[in-house]
Parts: sequence; C-alpha cells; structure tokens
Amino acid sequence: MKGRILKALRETNDYVSCQTLAGRTGISARSIEDHIRGLESDGYSIESSSTGYRLISSPDLLLPYEFAALEQRIRHFHETDSTMAVARKLAKEGVEQGTIVIAEIQTHGRGRLGREWRSPRGGIYLTIILRPKIDPTFAPRLTLMASVAVATTINRLFSLQARLKWPNDVLIQGRKVCGILAEIDADIDIVNFVNLGIGINANNSTLEFGNTATSLKTSLGRDVLRRDLLAALVREIDSRQDSLMDADLIEQWKQLSATLHTDVIIAAPCDTIAGRAIDIDTTGALIIEQADGSIKTTVAGDCEPYSLTE
Repeated sequence: MKGRILKALRETNDYVSCQTLAGRTGISARSIEDHIRGLESDGYSIESSSTGYRLISSPDLLLPYEFAALEQRIRHFHETDSTMAVARKLAKEGVEQGTIVIAEIQTHGRGRLGREWRSPRGGIYLTIILRPKIDPTFAPRLTLMASVAVATTINRLFSLQARLKWPNDVLIQGRKVCGILAEIDADIDIVNFVNLGIGINANNSTLEFGNTATSLKTSLGRDVLRRDLLAALVREIDSRQDSLMDADLIEQWKQLSATLHTDVIIAAPCDTIAGRAIDIDTTGALIIEQADGSIKTTVAGDCEPYSLTE
C-alpha cells in the first residue's frame, strides 16, 4: 500500500488529496493518514496541507515498496548481522525460490573463506535464495551466472568496463567493486537451495582499502540510484535462470574475464598453483598451464597476478 501511495505522489509535483489517494488505493482516508505517517517514519519528507499531500524527498533506502514487481519477494533490514545468515534460516524454513534478503548495513557480513565483508551504509548487500534443478556438480555455475549478471548490469547502466576476476569478484579498472558468495545446500544428487550473496560497493567509501577496491560512486564521480541498480540486477539474474546450463554462460564469462590469459598464482585449499590461466571448464573450475607444461584444474582458491619469472 505504501508503494501505491508513493506512486501516486510521484506522478505529480502538486498536492494529491486524501480522497484521490483513497480512490487510487481502495482504502479509507484514515488509513491513508496512517500510511503517510509510516512513510515519514521511514525517512520520506511529505508536506501536508488542506488540499492533500506532496512528496518532497525520498530516502536512499532499498525498501520493499520501492519495487512494485519485487515487493512480495523482498525481506528488508535496516541492519542485520548477515543477509546470508538470514537467508539460510529462511531457506531451511522453505521460503520460495527468488526470495531476496536485503540489508542497508551488515554488522558481520561474510566473504569467501569466512572472511569479513565490510558493509557500511551506501552499498548494496543482498542474498537471493535459489532452488535450481541441477546436479550439485554444476552448482558453482551460479557464481559465474551472478558475476556475469552484475558486470553486464553495471556496464549497461553506467557505460563502465566491469570485468570478472575468477572465482567471484567484479572489477572496475582492476579494483574490486563487487564480491559474490554462494552457499550450497545439497544431497548427493539434488540441490536443495543455493544462497547467492552479492555485495556491491555503490555509494559507500572504499578509501580504507587503498588501491584494492573501488565503488561505483568513485568510478563515476557521483552517487548512483541504488534502487535502479538493484531492480535491474534482479531482472538480469531472473532472466538467466532458465539458461544456467547453456554453453553461452561460459562464453559470456570468458568474454568478460580479467583472469584468463594472464599469469596467476592460486592459493587453493590444499595446494598452491602458479601458471597461466588458460580456460574454465563447464563447472567453472579454472584450468592452469604450469611452467613445465602440465595442466592443473582448481575449483576454488585466492587468485592473484603472478610473474612466472619470480
């Protein structure tokens, strides 16, 4: 209902009468007043007069009713420990495919390998609960799909040159702008759910990270509309669900890759591998040609540039 009221207020710069709002929404004038107060408590500046209400300004918040097509899917938190933790609980409770958990701030956000993902106000922090009907072997393709979706959306909206660093980072001019984390719950032959965590440095500062990270705001020299970015990204991910197993996904990732055809060192869970990244396989594992010509494949690890002459 708040979304309908906001839509009516945004369609004009003039005042909208309570009676008009009631007619547009199908609720009483008293309920309109209650919802207006609720919007004001959420940070919306709404001017009232004897002729009705006028929207002055809106907060930069990713509230469910800002997304008409997604409202029923979104669970929004002004602050939570981790969207992944909330999503894990919801997924185990059986919530629907496509449920989205969003936080304005995470106090204990997580990256790969249990690392902290700092989550100050101004970023976009979400986890999407997916239930793909695929063999668990191919579940890592969801990370590839998400990274392609993020880079494609950023490039389309902002005319930037976002590129992909294996296994799960999105870069702008070599600096990290987005990290992706997938948590998989599966049996031997079936995926129960995959929680796809995405953290984007949108309008938040990344000065504390030096040259290793950037934000969209830094890259563009201006704030971005987080609502537009989030809505476009979710549409992009939704549109890719049915083509998760298509060969095109691998080709799209390769075209956006900043890792392939470069010399890298991989700190894998049980090994360290140095060589030239030459390809990825159908599961998203990185294929490396070592200095002696031997080939190794790794499914996970920290990937960094490396000089083979060192």
